[in-house]
Amino acid sequence: MKNFISLLTAVVLFSVTLLAQQTAENQWVYKGPVPVILTAGQSNADGRVPMDHFPAHVKYNFCQWSYGSGDYETSTGQFTPFWPRVAKPKAEQSWGFDAVVYSLLEQDWQRPFYVIKHTDGGTAIDPSCKSSTHGLYWSADTTFLCGTTSASHGGKSLLLAFERQIDDCLKNLPAPYEIKVLLWHQGESDQKADSLYYDNLKAVVAHLRRHLVEVTGNPAYVDLPVVCGNFSLKSRQRSQRVADALERLAKEDANFHVVDASDLPLLEDGLHFNAQGAVELGNRVYGKLVELGITR
Repeated sequence: MKNFISLLTAVVLFSVTLLAQQTAENQWVYKGPVPVILTAGQSNADGRVPMDHFPAHVKYNFCQWSYGSGDYETSTGQFTPFWPRVAKPKAEQSWGFDAVVYSLLEQDWQRPFYVIKHTDGGTAIDPSCKSSTHGLYWSADTTFLCGTTSASHGGKSLLLAFERQIDDCLKNLPAPYEIKVLLWHQGESDQKADSLYYDNLKAVVAHLRRHLVEVTGNPAYVDLPVVCGNFSLKSRQRSQRVADALERLAKEDANFHVVDASDLPLLEDGLHFNAQGAVELGNRVYGKLVELGITR
């Protein structure tokens, strides 16, 4: 009888310990709100590195995404398992620096997280830049926005398309969620309006932050962190004024952060990061997220 009681006690203690470990693990895995990443910009944010140069060690188990791209592809607000691709014809099987960021975040979070991405190559903020792809713009100018509609619904506004995509996606997110950061890479197409880039991008960021506050009811999003890369010195579309505008914004806005990409290599087109450049920029952006505590 004594042996039976000892055995029963041991079994109970083992079960309690196992349950405690399981509970602790679940609390660790599912602790806090579900993380959400916003990603936007033009081609280097969209991705132009061929998939045959994709790092073999990069895997995805948790990342879910919603992808929109101007008038090429309209998001429905639904999420699917992340695998890099772009909506550019004849270059669909491509990837960019953000694919590296998500894979690194997977290692930290070890749980489902969500990406809302809206990117379109060759697009400017300022409507005076007539070379912007399909005449689509990121502008937050009131006159421009009042005279158009979302690019995903026949208009010219990428900003309205992105915000509409966010609204649709938020309805399909598990609660509670937390929008952690906006990853942004854009500016090459604003060369001809580079003296206006500071005001233009500042207005875009403010417009998006206000929209997030309105749609979620969370006033904290007025300070949503923004992390953006700058441009390779070898880029044929690099503008020093645009690069300076990014640095000025970072000095004035404590939640706006610039990651250096000036030394990174490009594809033969002299514009888009190659595999080495995309991986390194992804690592640097992730490093900034760690520094800001966003990965916790």
